Amino acid sequence: MLRSRIFTTLLLVALNTVTLALAIGGDWPQWRGPNRDGLSTETGLLKEWPAGGPRLAWKADGLGGGYSTPSVAGGRVFGTGYLGDDDIAWALDADTGKQVWSTRLGKADHSFDMPEGPRSTPTVEGGLLYTLGGSGILVCLDTATGVERWRKNFKEEFGGRMMSGWGFSESLLVDGDKLICTPGGKKGAVVALNKTTGAVLWQTKDFTDEAAYASTIVAEIGGVRQYIQLTGENLVGIGANDGRLLWKAARKGSTAVVPTPIYHDNHVYVTSGYGVGCNLFKVTHEGGQFKAQEVYANKDMQNHHGGVILIGEHIYGHSDSKGWVCQEFKTGKIVWQNRGMSKGSLIYADGHLYLRSEGGKGVVALVEATPESYKETSRFDQPDRSNRNSWPHPVIANGMLYLRDQALLLCYDVKKR
Repeated sequence: MLRSRIFTTLLLVALNTVTLALAIGGDWPQWRGPNRDGLSTETGLLKEWPAGGPRLAWKADGLGGGYSTPSVAGGRVFGTGYLGDDDIAWALDADTGKQVWSTRLGKADHSFDMPEGPRSTPTVEGGLLYTLGGSGILVCLDTATGVERWRKNFKEEFGGRMMSGWGFSESLLVDGDKLICTPGGKKGAVVALNKTTGAVLWQTKDFTDEAAYASTIVAEIGGVRQYIQLTGENLVGIGANDGRLLWKAARKGSTAVVPTPIYHDNHVYVTSGYGVGCNLFKVTHEGGQFKAQEVYANKDMQNHHGGVILIGEHIYGHSDSKGWVCQEFKTGKIVWQNRGMSKGSLIYADGHLYLRSEGGKGVVALVEATPESYKETSRFDQPDRSNRNSWPHPVIANGMLYLRDQALLLCYDVKKR
């Protein structure tokens, strides 16, 4: 076990990730995986798939509508959706797909701009599950039973306010004893709660932007632990201990700013769609002061909400302007681009990118993760499709590939045999 943990840590460093260890083994306990970067450390996975795709281990239906990506931890799969008038949270057995429990969280918001259920991916940590609905209701549940422990209302308790009307969508961050969330608004955009009790630890008074749709990441810069978050107006670093604004870089978004920032080597990369593009900022710490300086800005990577990932010194993801793209992290230069598959989301595992198309037949592709060229080894069409876009991101956990499509969850065995 010790040798395995050492290996995992070394691999994460090699992939230039920020260590935020919320799970051991091959679990995927939160948005974009253990380190919020879309990277899995699993090996021994298939390098090619059969013509019809990898073996379907199980499928579960009736999970409620929504765009929430599932989380996997402790032998269970967790997610949220909406049924009838209510938002719900659920847990499935990861081996069989059978339901362990389902909990109603309260009335869902079916207003015009957000009629299709939760977007936020639940976070699993220490026997607790943290969910967030589109109307800003945060609920903490017991992972074993689904029993509610506590809840918070972003709008009523924190003055929460969004930049536009598609509902609260961030995926909550656990860091030590803190649960970090971004209600947005004039009372303070970012809030830290005690993860066990829900008690407020701090709320940023010097940062009051409206919330966007991006999720917070954690980094240590200049020896100071901080939370990096992106809104429709700014990219910021917030002190982990006291919620103080450490640095701010103006970065104007449009309509909806969704993708999670990427931190690497004192640099922060951000991107968004609606014609905006991407930026790289260098964060420095001198004389006790932080400063963020823009390195580049271009429109080559306009990522809507499928996310981007960093492998080595290259960014991979879908750009609304160029299709699937490989881009140099430090320069912004496009290395390759390919339009052989429509817009979608991606993750990385065992030397390959797992691409998921959001529309049409629900194409899923396996692509070598290399800056040399776009090298697709396999693809298949999702056999069961809803009439909605497939916006949940793919998940790799313990040799299984999970694909959520509204009320349906498909589980594929991608282990090499």
